[in-house]
Amino acid sequence: MSTLGHGRILFLCDRAAPDPAVGAVAAELGCELVRAHSLDAALRHAEASPFALVLAGYSGDAAAMFRSVRALRACLPQTPLIVHGIPRDPPFTLESVYEAGALALLHDPVSAPILKSKAGFFLDSYHNAAARRRTAVALEETRARLEATIANADVALWTWDVRHDRVGADARMAELFGLDPARREGAPLALVFAAVHPSDRTSAQALLQRALESGAPYEATFRVRRAGGDWRWVLARGRFEGAAGGPSRLNAVAIDVTLRKQAEERLQASEERYRTLFDSLDTGVCVIEMLYDAGGRPYDYRFLETNPAFGLHSGLSDVVGKTMLALNPQHEAHWFETYGRVAASGEPVRFVDHAAGLDDRWFDVYATRVGAAGSHKVVVLFTDISARRRNEEQLRRLADDLAEQDRLKTEFLATLAHELRNPLAPIRSGLQLMRRTQSDPATLARVQDIMDRQLDQLVHLVDDLLDVARITRGQVELKPGPVDLGELLQAAVETSMPLIEAARHRLDVRLPGEALPLFADRTRITQVVSNLLNNAAKYTPRGGSIVLSAERDGDQAVIAVADDGIGIPAESLDDVFKMFTQVPEHARQAPGGLGIGLSLVRSLLQLHGGSISAASGGHNAGSVFTVRLPLAGAPGVAAAGLAGATGPAPPSPGRRLLVVDDNRDAAETLSALLATMGHEVAVANDGVQALRMMAGLRPQVVFLDIGMPGMSGYEVARAVREDPALDGVRLVALTGWGGEADRTRTGEAGFDRHLTKPATLDALSAALAALAAPPSPVQR
Repeated sequence: MSTLGHGRILFLCDRAAPDPAVGAVAAELGCELVRAHSLDAALRHAEASPFALVLAGYSGDAAAMFRSVRALRACLPQTPLIVHGIPRDPPFTLESVYEAGALALLHDPVSAPILKSKAGFFLDSYHNAAARRRTAVALEETRARLEATIANADVALWTWDVRHDRVGADARMAELFGLDPARREGAPLALVFAAVHPSDRTSAQALLQRALESGAPYEATFRVRRAGGDWRWVLARGRFEGAAGGPSRLNAVAIDVTLRKQAEERLQASEERYRTLFDSLDTGVCVIEMLYDAGGRPYDYRFLETNPAFGLHSGLSDVVGKTMLALNPQHEAHWFETYGRVAASGEPVRFVDHAAGLDDRWFDVYATRVGAAGSHKVVVLFTDISARRRNEEQLRRLADDLAEQDRLKTEFLATLAHELRNPLAPIRSGLQLMRRTQSDPATLARVQDIMDRQLDQLVHLVDDLLDVARITRGQVELKPGPVDLGELLQAAVETSMPLIEAARHRLDVRLPGEALPLFADRTRITQVVSNLLNNAAKYTPRGGSIVLSAERDGDQAVIAVADDGIGIPAESLDDVFKMFTQVPEHARQAPGGLGIGLSLVRSLLQLHGGSISAASGGHNAGSVFTVRLPLAGAPGVAAAGLAGATGPAPPSPGRRLLVVDDNRDAAETLSALLATMGHEVAVANDGVQALRMMAGLRPQVVFLDIGMPGMSGYEVARAVREDPALDGVRLVALTGWGGEADRTRTGEAGFDRHLTKPATLDALSAALAALAAPPSPVQR
């Protein structure tokens, strides 16, 4: 008897103390014993789940016993049922118990061995029957699936009797090969192969013959013509069987694989088109597989496929199967993070990025995931745009340079107009004054001195411009000759002394103890040093210190001009030598000039084979300009000069007017001219002085220059308009700036009139006449 595992036994017994043998046998058989004390309880258990065996007990009520047996048999028709506890002389026949549905009887008291034997037998029988039923159901399902598969899969069955050369075919085979239904049984093999495409027939027959001789399985793919005339692709498979005398029978199938072949052909054509496109793209293409660390973070990728253009754009070769870090250990982590996001999200990205480890290349990249969610493959299309980026950067720099040049040109033209008007103003005023004071020799002489200085300034401006133009065109004609550096320095000092003395600077000249011979253009080198001295005097506060020194350094003469002036910011040290460029701090400290002096100095020195450099400790830390020239034999250069003149003149008595201008000559001539018109005129040479004088002078009209150092004319005008005590003061802007924007700005600053230098006598008279009336909206 086989051992049962965990069968379920339903035990119906209404006795107060059930026979203990039942529980012991159930445990020994390894079965679960479900007890029920009433028929209703037993039926509920039976309806809830199946049982392998039912034990129904007799407790003295025969009718109740028969009722229980019949009810349980009806509920569990396939389950064996044993009645136990039958007395030796029962009040009913034993046959009636069997007729009610019991399969076995056990007398009271129950014998454990007999119960175990019968229960085991019935349990085995129940399980065997259940297994047979399950097997039968499975076989039926399998047969049904096979028949459905054959019916739906275009599979034909056929056999070949080798010895008698007879083919047996089913209806599907006959249809597939275009056989006459009447001859599908017993037709020779040659008739079957007559339907095979001529191009495929020889190979199909050869494969069949080889399988016949070797006993190996037969498999061939070929085309056959159906009865309708169309060609179908067929996969034939089979195996020979037979006795010792050799193969006698072939059992085979023929499967219609036309759709599969067509799909393969389409796939192959698609693959060929893809490959052609893939290989012909001039864009680099690669398929990569992302690699992740233990924390799930992408840290590298492996190349799975590349196109020919990949190497051209990336500079890498032989990469398939290798990882990026193996090819380039310094590859930046952001590439892995970007492609990792594409693989995780499935969202394609387009970006431009830089790969320093790949020869410092720039790439235009498009990346998208290959496959469904969970795929770690990414296809990357990229183009090396490094050359384009370099061109764009170069164009950007050129555009910036052009914009800067345009800005400098605009500023230069505006500054040139301003600088030309400054000397013209005192010249015009002086001429008008001379006409009015022809009988005053002292006044005429003073005015002529002023006009001479201003004409010299104009000449210097024009000379500077001409020198710049000649140097730019390479038309400077040097006149070099043997000269001593000491003599050149003394000449430069003599040229610059008027400007230095006017500012009460201390000049310390330290000439070398030996002769330093040069072969240079005396005039030009003298002008170079003079320009540097003038520059130091201009940007050093009044009473400053200037040092001019020279020494030998090997085969070179080194000239240094040092001052304790306003200094140069570190970021502007190179800019001071650029054409038309002025450091903003310098322009506020000493406005004026075209911004070409130091550029002209550098150009002249370069023509002589020399150089110049600037050094400064920063704001108010002074500056040092160092010139280097080759000794004895250097080429020559050309030069210009800077000149300036001061000479305040006491204001003349007259109507209460105030002239404010940092150009002393302009202020003096204008005040004298206004005095001849019958006005009391006072002069101030800076904004702070003007505001101090206004409190006591109470001028009616102020002629105010705009571009003054320290405190500009705009700042003075705003201060006047904010002071209630000066409400009656009328302001006239007198400036070299005459554009529409300049006029608008003076009006916004609080000026009543705007006159452009040099102002004519008529313009002055008209302005004074207009301002004699009570204040009204600005007339400009």
